[in-house]
Amino acid sequence: MVLQSLKNCLWLSCILRTPKACFWSTASGGLIIQSVSNDVYQNLAVEDWIHDHMDLEKQQVLFLWRNSPAVVIGRHQNPWQECNLRLLRQKNIKLARRRSGGGTVYHDLGNINLTFFTTRKKYERMENLKLVVKALKALRPQLDVHVTDRYDILLDRQYKISGTAAKLGRTSAYHHCTLLCNADKFVLSSVLKSPYKGLKSNATPSVPASVKNLFEEDPSLTSEMLLHAIAKEYAIQHQIDHHITLINPADETLLPGISKKTKELQTWEWVYGKTPKFSISTCLNMVYKDSVLDIKVNMDVKHGRIEVCNFDLPEQWLPSGLYSELVKSLTGSKFCPNETTTLVTTLLRVCPQDDELHSRWSLLCENMIRLM
Repeated sequence: MVLQSLKNCLWLSCILRTPKACFWSTASGGLIIQSVSNDVYQNLAVEDWIHDHMDLEKQQVLFLWRNSPAVVIGRHQNPWQECNLRLLRQKNIKLARRRSGGGTVYHDLGNINLTFFTTRKKYERMENLKLVVKALKALRPQLDVHVTDRYDILLDRQYKISGTAAKLGRTSAYHHCTLLCNADKFVLSSVLKSPYKGLKSNATPSVPASVKNLFEEDPSLTSEMLLHAIAKEYAIQHQIDHHITLINPADETLLPGISKKTKELQTWEWVYGKTPKFSISTCLNMVYKDSVLDIKVNMDVKHGRIEVCNFDLPEQWLPSGLYSELVKSLTGSKFCPNETTTLVTTLLRVCPQDDELHSRWSLLCENMIRLM
């Protein structure tokens, strides 16, 4: 294992000094590459780069990658609907939006990601998943794994260990899937549970499923064993050399323009702003002076920004001018706790110096920000 790691490091130092054209043209028919980065944005950027730049008529590509803790949503999904954003912020877990469709997944280092690149004509995700199953069976024949009609891989006929998503371009395509090896299932179930109520959206919803780690079934397995087994099966089926080439997703000499792609995937405009239009109709249960007030809230959010907002406040709760300023300030702003906090703090400074009014204002704003 140590010798193999040394070989990989030597190979990596070699390819990073190799001109782009030479590197990508060395293998004929197919290429197996693995990212040395665990950054979700960098790895998703590599997918975009290969899709946009490689001649997939000449060679197909298998891309292997793993991420530090992250939640990844599909291109047409709503993050407020799919996950607990407040918990993500507390745990410092990244949120990313893919350029492919499909549902939301949790990634950590116990999760292997596989991306199969082909021309659109040769795109066949069922065959890719069968390849993964065959590799697992070759490694551990006793494993009960099979592919479903929904393009999932099930363990023991009931536990989902792999989900699928894809992007079909005009001439190129890729299919990526996950493989649950030893992911933190407690964190997975916690962050993929949305606490937001009264949200209506036409965004693509995820389909919940029972999951299980492969290592729970067979603790003797390792991620490296699985990666090499899948790479070996891919090499056999494509009649290419069984060699995994390591790449650095931050290297501009190898992947010209990759930094720009990575930065785009991290922007608020992409992660949140691409959310399909949605509305929120809910009730804030606020405790004030030993009584509970039910404040109805209605909001329309488009491109991640508040388009319309209304609060059904008790009479005399806020001066009409201050309420109007609140609605005016929120309209057009990001549906985002940081931006809203800044807005309401600024408005508080121009409030009359009245302790009770400030208490009411703070309570309303605190509960409103929890919606985000």
